[in-house]
Amino acid sequence: MSLLTMTHVASWYGSTQALFDVSLSLNAGEVVALMGRNGMGKSTTIKTICKMLPVGAGDIVLDGHKLNSLPSFKVARLGVGLVPEGRRCFPNLTVEENLSAASRAGEWNFVTVAKLFPRLEERRRQMANTLSGGEQQMLAIGRALMTNPRILILDEATEGLAPLVRQEIWSALHTLKETSNLSLLVVDKSLKELKGVADTAVILERGSTVWSGGIDTLDDQTVKQYLGV
Repeated sequence: MSLLTMTHVASWYGSTQALFDVSLSLNAGEVVALMGRNGMGKSTTIKTICKMLPVGAGDIVLDGHKLNSLPSFKVARLGVGLVPEGRRCFPNLTVEENLSAASRAGEWNFVTVAKLFPRLEERRRQMANTLSGGEQQMLAIGRALMTNPRILILDEATEGLAPLVRQEIWSALHTLKETSNLSLLVVDKSLKELKGVADTAVILERGSTVWSGGIDTLDDQTVKQYLGV
Protein backbone atom coordinates (compact mmCIF):
# COMPACT_ATOMS: atom_id res chain seq x y z
CA MET A 1 0.00 0.00 0.00
CA SER A 2 1.31 3.45 -0.92
CA LEU A 3 2.38 5.79 1.87
CA LEU A 4 1.82 8.87 -0.31
CA THR A 5 -0.35 9.20 -3.40
CA MET A 6 -1.08 12.11 -5.69
CA THR A 7 -3.99 11.50 -8.04
CA HIS A 8 -4.62 13.84 -10.99
CA VAL A 9 -3.47 16.87 -9.00
CA ALA A 10 -3.68 20.40 -10.37
CA SER A 11 -2.55 23.62 -8.71
CA TRP A 12 -2.21 27.31 -9.45
CA TYR A 13 0.00 30.28 -8.65
CA GLY A 14 -2.79 32.79 -8.25
CA SER A 15 -4.62 32.79 -11.59
CA THR A 16 -1.84 30.91 -13.41
CA GLN A 17 -2.17 27.15 -13.58
CA ALA A 18 1.15 25.38 -12.94
CA LEU A 19 0.16 21.73 -12.45
CA PHE A 20 -2.44 20.13 -14.70
CA ASP A 21 -2.45 16.38 -14.03
CA VAL A 22 0.22 15.03 -11.69
CA SER A 23 -0.05 11.51 -10.32
CA LEU A 24 2.59 9.61 -8.34
CA SER A 25 2.88 7.13 -5.50
CA LEU A 26 5.56 6.54 -2.87
CA ASN A 27 5.78 3.41 -0.74
CA ALA A 28 7.40 3.03 2.67
CA GLY A 29 11.16 2.73 2.27
CA GLU A 30 11.01 3.55 -1.45
CA VAL A 31 13.11 6.13 -3.29
CA VAL A 32 11.30 7.93 -6.11
CA ALA A 33 13.06 10.24 -8.56
CA LEU A 34 10.91 13.16 -9.68
CA MET A 35 12.30 14.18 -13.05
CA GLY A 36 11.74 16.58 -15.94
CA ARG A 37 13.31 19.55 -17.66
CA ASN A 38 13.49 22.93 -15.92
CA GLY A 39 10.11 24.59 -15.52
CA MET A 40 8.04 21.42 -15.94
CA GLY A 41 6.54 21.42 -12.44
CA LYS A 42 8.89 19.49 -10.16
CA SER A 43 9.31 22.17 -7.47
CA THR A 44 5.64 23.10 -7.82
CA THR A 45 4.72 19.47 -7.16
CA ILE A 46 6.82 19.53 -4.00
CA LYS A 47 5.25 22.80 -2.85
CA THR A 48 1.80 21.33 -3.45
CA ILE A 49 2.57 18.17 -1.45
CA CYS A 50 3.85 20.34 1.42
CA LYS A 51 0.79 22.61 1.05
CA MET A 52 2.76 25.75 0.31
CA LEU A 53 0.41 25.86 -2.67
CA PRO A 54 -3.27 24.86 -2.54
CA VAL A 55 -4.57 21.76 -4.28
CA GLY A 56 -6.87 22.99 -7.03
CA ALA A 57 -8.02 19.57 -8.21
CA GLY A 58 -7.30 15.93 -7.50
CA ASP A 59 -6.22 14.41 -4.20
CA ILE A 60 -3.07 14.02 -2.10
CA VAL A 61 -3.26 11.30 0.54
CA LEU A 62 -0.61 10.46 3.15
CA ASP A 63 -1.20 7.15 4.95
CA GLY A 64 -4.97 7.58 4.80
CA HIS A 65 -4.92 11.31 5.64
CA LYS A 66 -6.18 13.56 2.87
CA LEU A 67 -3.87 16.57 2.68
CA ASN A 68 -5.95 18.80 0.38
CA SER A 69 -7.31 21.13 3.04
CA LEU A 70 -4.52 20.88 5.62
CA PRO A 71 -2.11 23.75 6.37
CA SER A 72 1.58 23.12 5.77
CA PHE A 73 2.50 22.73 9.45
CA LYS A 74 0.03 19.87 9.84
CA VAL A 75 1.46 18.14 6.78
CA ALA A 76 4.90 18.43 8.40
CA ARG A 77 3.53 16.95 11.64
CA LEU A 78 2.17 13.99 9.69
CA GLY A 79 5.74 13.18 8.70
CA VAL A 80 6.77 15.13 5.61
CA GLY A 81 10.29 16.56 5.86
CA LEU A 82 11.49 19.03 3.22
CA VAL A 83 15.01 19.91 2.12
CA PRO A 84 14.16 23.00 0.07
CA GLU A 85 15.94 24.29 -2.99
CA GLY A 86 18.44 26.90 -1.87
CA ARG A 87 18.96 25.29 1.59
CA ARG A 88 17.43 28.18 3.62
CA CYS A 89 19.30 27.55 6.86
CA PHE A 90 18.76 30.02 9.70
CA PRO A 91 21.86 32.21 9.09
CA ASN A 92 22.30 33.66 12.57
CA LEU A 93 21.91 30.38 14.43
CA THR A 94 24.68 27.87 15.01
CA VAL A 95 24.67 24.45 13.39
CA GLU A 96 23.45 22.89 16.62
CA GLU A 97 20.73 25.53 17.05
CA ASN A 98 19.54 25.01 13.45
CA LEU A 99 19.17 21.32 14.14
CA SER A 100 17.54 21.62 17.55
CA ALA A 101 15.04 24.22 16.28
CA ALA A 102 13.39 21.57 14.12
CA SER A 103 13.82 18.56 16.37
CA ARG A 104 11.13 16.06 17.29
CA ALA A 105 11.57 12.90 19.32
CA GLY A 106 12.69 9.86 17.40
CA GLU A 107 15.61 8.06 15.76
CA TRP A 108 17.16 11.23 14.38
CA ASN A 109 18.93 13.49 16.86
CA PHE A 110 22.20 15.42 16.89
CA VAL A 111 24.26 12.25 17.39
CA THR A 112 22.71 10.30 14.52
CA VAL A 113 22.73 13.30 12.17
CA ALA A 114 26.40 13.95 13.00
CA LYS A 115 27.16 10.31 12.25
CA LEU A 116 25.65 10.78 8.80
CA PHE A 117 27.46 14.12 8.31
CA PRO A 118 30.54 14.26 10.58
CA ARG A 119 31.33 17.81 9.49
CA LEU A 120 28.26 19.03 11.34
CA GLU A 121 29.81 17.80 14.57
CA GLU A 122 33.00 19.70 13.74
CA ARG A 123 31.00 22.87 13.01
CA ARG A 124 28.36 22.50 15.73
CA ARG A 125 29.07 25.92 17.34
CA GLN A 126 29.62 27.74 14.04
CA MET A 127 27.04 30.15 12.60
CA ALA A 128 25.23 28.74 9.58
CA ASN A 129 26.07 31.76 7.43
CA THR A 130 29.78 31.01 7.81
CA LEU A 131 29.50 27.49 6.41
CA SER A 132 30.39 26.51 2.88
CA GLY A 133 27.56 25.77 0.45
CA GLY A 134 28.08 22.04 0.86
CA GLU A 135 28.07 22.25 4.63
CA GLN A 136 24.86 24.30 4.51
CA GLN A 137 23.30 21.59 2.35
CA MET A 138 24.30 18.94 4.87
CA LEU A 139 22.77 21.12 7.57
CA ALA A 140 19.53 21.48 5.61
CA ILE A 141 19.28 17.69 5.22
CA GLY A 142 20.12 17.18 8.88
CA ARG A 143 17.51 19.73 9.92
CA ALA A 144 14.82 17.90 7.92
CA LEU A 145 15.89 14.57 9.44
CA MET A 146 15.65 16.06 12.94
CA THR A 147 11.88 16.36 12.41
CA ASN A 148 11.93 12.53 12.26
CA PRO A 149 9.87 12.39 9.08
CA ARG A 150 8.39 9.40 7.32
CA ILE A 151 8.99 11.00 3.93
CA LEU A 152 12.06 13.08 3.11
CA ILE A 153 11.72 15.35 0.06
CA LEU A 154 14.90 16.75 -1.47
CA ASP A 155 14.63 19.52 -4.06
CA GLU A 156 17.89 19.83 -6.05
CA ALA A 157 20.02 18.91 -3.02
CA THR A 158 23.25 18.70 -5.06
CA GLU A 159 22.69 21.76 -7.25
CA GLY A 160 25.72 24.03 -7.51
CA LEU A 161 27.95 21.97 -5.22
CA ALA A 162 31.51 20.86 -5.86
CA PRO A 163 31.83 17.28 -7.21
CA LEU A 164 33.32 15.88 -3.99
CA VAL A 165 30.54 17.40 -1.90
CA ARG A 166 27.91 16.10 -4.31
CA GLN A 167 29.30 12.62 -3.80
CA GLU A 168 29.04 13.05 -0.02
CA ILE A 169 25.37 13.94 -0.40
CA TRP A 170 24.69 10.96 -2.69
CA SER A 171 26.55 8.68 -0.29
CA ALA A 172 24.33 9.92 2.55
CA LEU A 173 21.20 9.18 0.48
CA HIS A 174 22.47 5.65 -0.17
CA THR A 175 23.01 5.25 3.58
CA LEU A 176 19.48 6.45 4.32
CA LYS A 177 18.07 3.98 1.81
CA GLU A 178 20.04 1.07 3.18
CA THR A 179 19.72 1.71 6.92
CA SER A 180 16.32 3.34 7.45
CA ASN A 181 12.70 2.90 6.44
CA LEU A 182 12.47 6.46 5.20
CA SER A 183 10.72 7.14 1.92
CA LEU A 184 12.61 9.58 -0.31
CA LEU A 185 11.29 11.81 -3.07
CA VAL A 186 14.33 13.20 -4.88
CA VAL A 187 14.54 15.94 -7.50
CA ASP A 188 17.92 16.13 -9.21
CA LYS A 189 19.39 16.57 -12.70
CA SER A 190 21.96 13.77 -12.45
CA LEU A 191 20.34 10.75 -14.11
CA LYS A 192 23.42 8.63 -13.42
CA GLU A 193 23.27 9.29 -9.68
CA LEU A 194 19.49 8.94 -9.55
CA LYS A 195 19.70 5.53 -11.22
CA GLY A 196 22.08 4.47 -8.47
CA VAL A 197 19.70 5.25 -5.60
CA ALA A 198 16.09 5.45 -6.90
CA ASP A 199 13.69 2.53 -7.24
CA THR A 200 11.16 4.25 -9.47
CA ALA A 201 10.91 7.45 -11.49
CA VAL A 202 8.16 9.90 -12.37
CA ILE A 203 8.69 12.30 -15.27
CA LEU A 204 6.79 15.57 -15.59
CA GLU A 205 6.18 17.52 -18.77
CA ARG A 206 4.35 20.85 -18.66
CA GLY A 207 2.80 20.15 -15.28
CA SER A 208 1.59 16.63 -16.01
CA THR A 209 2.89 13.13 -15.37
CA VAL A 210 3.97 11.68 -18.72
CA TRP A 211 5.97 8.63 -17.60
CA SER A 212 6.36 6.51 -14.47
CA GLY A 213 7.91 3.17 -13.74
CA GLY A 214 10.98 1.38 -12.45
CA ILE A 215 14.00 3.58 -13.03
CA ASP A 216 15.87 0.64 -14.53
CA THR A 217 13.22 0.49 -17.29
CA LEU A 218 13.82 4.12 -18.32
CA ASP A 219 14.98 3.81 -21.93
CA ASP A 220 17.12 6.13 -24.04
CA GLN A 221 14.22 7.29 -26.20
CA THR A 222 12.20 8.41 -23.16
CA VAL A 223 15.25 10.15 -21.71
CA LYS A 224 15.84 11.99 -24.98
CA GLN A 225 12.19 12.92 -25.38
CA TYR A 226 11.52 14.25 -21.87
CA LEU A 227 14.90 14.95 -20.27
CA GLY A 228 17.17 15.92 -23.16
CA VAL A 229 18.20 19.52 -23.71
